[in-house]
Amino acid sequence: MSTTNRTALITGASAGIGATYADRLARRGHDLILVARDAARLTALADRLRAETGVAVDVLPADLTDRAQLAKVEARIADDTAISMLVNNAGMSLGGTIVTAPIADLERLIALNVTAPALLAAAAARAFVARGGGAIVNIASVLALAPEMFDSAYSGTKAFMLNLSQGLAAEIGGKGVQVQAVLPGATRTEIWERSGMSADALPAEILMEVGDLVDAALTGLDRGETVTIPPLADDSGWQAMQQARLALAPHLSKRDVAPRYRTT
Repeated sequence: MSTTNRTALITGASAGIGATYADRLARRGHDLILVARDAARLTALADRLRAETGVAVDVLPADLTDRAQLAKVEARIADDTAISMLVNNAGMSLGGTIVTAPIADLERLIALNVTAPALLAAAAARAFVARGGGAIVNIASVLALAPEMFDSAYSGTKAFMLNLSQGLAAEIGGKGVQVQAVLPGATRTEIWERSGMSADALPAEILMEVGDLVDAALTGLDRGETVTIPPLADDSGWQAMQQARLALAPHLSKRDVAPRYRTT
């Protein structure tokens, strides 16, 4: 990533993946803007990182499901020329499935996992192109590739993040802006307890520690990867999937109905 400014804005920064990104980026010398609902936890994290690393840390409390509060974060990205990185991490899962969860929870899931990161990515893309460089990191999930394994609504939001990242990388990657989708597997964070589950109930061999995840994701960013899948040891399957997907593209839009669908 080639940028002259070194401020990263991180959403969902009060705990888990977001807080770990804050720690790692501060130790790389980035100043930080931390965004989450919990102002007290953000302030405590900011105080610790200032003391331990000496970087500047600003706290920006916001509920990203509230359109007015989201707009303030968009404006900060647009107006603060020091910002050169967005870590789009804020997200939630349902306490149930699309069939069993309350509709209000489903609406909140879409607002936080789809609407907010899309609008923030759009704000960052415009700003970073104008500034001549930057990085947009979108936290997706391996469930984007395996929708049958978990709730369809949650996996659908993460498939959106993967598509958004790949499309945005194609659009602005040649303009000095790096776009990365990170696809974690099961990771030890608070998201499990918030959705009524326990991370400790998962088999130990599938549960990654959050520090390991973020360190791997940053290695992928350093390498210029558009998609980083930290648990995947052999990426030949992923590469084959991508090649097959791209090979389909010329055949997906035609004037005529495919012969296999003709009834006469």
